Amino acid sequence: GLFVTDYFTRTPRKLSPFRSFASIELFHFHIPEDTVIAVWNLITFKEQGGTFGDQCPDRSITVYFRSGAPSVINPLHTHFPRDTAVPGSFALTLTWTLPNRTTGVFNVTSPLPGDWFLAAHLPKDEGKISVKGLYEECQYLFQPQLIVQRLVNIAVLYPGHVTEQSMAPHNRSCLYKVFVPSYTSRVLVEVLRCRGAEGCPLWLRVRAKAPPLHNSTALDCREHTPCQLAQDLPFWQHWYYVLVEKHPGVPGTVSFQVAVQLTDCSRPSLARPPFLPSSASMNMPHSFGSMGGLALGDNPPPPSPNDTKHPIPIPVTSPAGERCWPVRPTLRNELDTFSVHFYIFFGPNVSVPPDRPAVFVINLLPVLDSGGVLNLELRLNVSSLCGENVTVFGCLNHEVPLTSGDNASVTCETESLAGFLLSVNATASLSRLRIPYPQTGSWYLSLRSLCATEHGFEPCSNVTAEVYLRAYLSPCINDCGIYGQCKLLRTNNYLYAACECKAGWNGWGCTDNAEAFSYGFQLLSTLLLCLSNVMFVPPVAIAVRSHYLLEAAVYIFTMFFSTFYHACDQPGIVVFCIMEYDVLQFCDFLGSLMSVWVTVIAMARLQPVVKQASVLYLLGAMLLSMALQMDRHGLWNLLGPSLFALGIMAVAWTARTIRRRHCYPPTWKRWAFYLCPGALIAAAAVLLYAFVETEENYFYIHSIWHLLIAGSVGFLLPPRAKPSRRLGPLPRRKGCGYQLCVNEQEELGLVDPAVASINSICTS
Repeated sequence: GLFVTDYFTRTPRKLSPFRSFASIELFHFHIPEDTVIAVWNLITFKEQGGTFGDQCPDRSITVYFRSGAPSVINPLHTHFPRDTAVPGSFALTLTWTLPNRTTGVFNVTSPLPGDWFLAAHLPKDEGKISVKGLYEECQYLFQPQLIVQRLVNIAVLYPGHVTEQSMAPHNRSCLYKVFVPSYTSRVLVEVLRCRGAEGCPLWLRVRAKAPPLHNSTALDCREHTPCQLAQDLPFWQHWYYVLVEKHPGVPGTVSFQVAVQLTDCSRPSLARPPFLPSSASMNMPHSFGSMGGLALGDNPPPPSPNDTKHPIPIPVTSPAGERCWPVRPTLRNELDTFSVHFYIFFGPNVSVPPDRPAVFVINLLPVLDSGGVLNLELRLNVSSLCGENVTVFGCLNHEVPLTSGDNASVTCETESLAGFLLSVNATASLSRLRIPYPQTGSWYLSLRSLCATEHGFEPCSNVTAEVYLRAYLSPCINDCGIYGQCKLLRTNNYLYAACECKAGWNGWGCTDNAEAFSYGFQLLSTLLLCLSNVMFVPPVAIAVRSHYLLEAAVYIFTMFFSTFYHACDQPGIVVFCIMEYDVLQFCDFLGSLMSVWVTVIAMARLQPVVKQASVLYLLGAMLLSMALQMDRHGLWNLLGPSLFALGIMAVAWTARTIRRRHCYPPTWKRWAFYLCPGALIAAAAVLLYAFVETEENYFYIHSIWHLLIAGSVGFLLPPRAKPSRRLGPLPRRKGCGYQLCVNEQEELGLVDPAVASINSICTS
């Protein structure tokens, strides 16, 4: 056949260490129908400071693949919530082959068509809290690329018609496809009139949705006569692919006929009439007519020498009792994103008769509904059992209802199907099922009431069980509980939800308490972070005593908002918020930076030099507010104002030193007992904050940061200005109209220049 190659790529994204599903990077692809091979090219490279990160350490990268919905991953091996079904996925770990680049290849032969999702992450780290902009981080970027090769013009088989084919010696196989509409209980594929050099040297393989593989359902036509392959309970509204493959080493041409018969489960004794425009066939996809097939309302194509189609009667034997029951639809009510309720007509109480199952369908929209959690709840009305030992089994299957025998109702499995089982009885009247990231399409729930006997479960007699059925779609499981936050995430145009846990709780629904913080630990950490701000009380007292009222007001502001910000910022249940979190965070950051600003400006003693020194306080407040609004966690928000204030102080001290020709401050006691200890304490606090603080030690390292910063302020704040003694007028120089008498104590650095006054004005 003719192959067409398609190429898809995605923008590189920065990978993060795994903490929860909210920290992974998700990529969405779409594989077209009739694809025979899909190749993912997984490119990973390092960057550091805008260049190649050759010096960055090698960190393994895990990639997950799943068809239909995102992967439900659990790399930390945490416990899932109760009643949660975990769908499987495939994982691949990439190793580095070059210092700054590696490439992995993942091949999928005959992949399922539709949506495919890739999830990638780095291994979990120690959770170090780094200051943004302090150093160039190592970034690990991941870019997946997809190359698909698909067949075009695949021959379409029509139910009830025969297709003749001759396989030349150089051909190995022939591929066909047939569309299976709704309410089909059986697909029968048969090879007729097979003629070859060694009898019928053919393999017959059948697979749903994609071309068959080597492990697909197969039949050797040399050992089976007639060569018939049946598929019971096929997937509705999907293509089934038929591969007729020649045995290796068979010479000559092999001719044969292929026929397909579909059994309508609403009429189990009859096959589906060929080309009957039934209600089910009206839902046939448009590609049925575009792939060289038959559009609705058309006549069968005319016969050709090598490929003819004509109706023939094919005897069909349907299993006894195999029939389909009416499928009751559900009403979809969308409340919000991933918040959808499915209401049952004349429900939510459902009557389950003893002689037949009750079948319901839940339709999940493509792409839109696969990022949430599908929830089912069954509650049995015990009073409706009339004393009988009745058990109601519910089987939830994707794309086809399970309505076969009693044993299948109990196990929810057949040879070709596997569903999710729910059961309720008089002793356990409530059953729940949660499916995170469900595959989209039609989900069928079959309810069957059976009575327990000595020989197992058997159909009940004259007992109609009544159950309460609730089906809904939610963003997260139980809204992530009290120790988690349900986050709505987006990757390109795809939305999905995930839990982000806190206080040491883990798991898909934040229900794994293996590493959870106890209540006492949460209370201790909250008290440490809040009460450590009391250390600002001594600096406030020193500032008030030294007549630094503006500085004292800033310290009180910082102490107040830092206390209540950390009371609101706790991850557990010991939380107290007096304002919105964003307001408290802004005020805490602003108070911290303003405390540094006003302390350094006070140390500069600018009043004799700049008459309106208060302008600097106002200017600092405005600039710091602007910087925090731009980026609250940036390094230069802390260093920029601090360095600017230190520069002002250095200029002022240098000017005094040059004017007096003596080091300022002039006394060694001021340096030895105040300035040097204060500077060392502040430097230790900055080092702890920048290099030692992690998520695990945050509560006590950050408390030490509070203590050290507040203590350094008490050492660095200048002393109170001593009252100046009035000096006599200096000798008047001739020609001088006015003479300024200067306080000599201020010149020696013994008093506060902010309160230094002009002693006298000499008039002529």
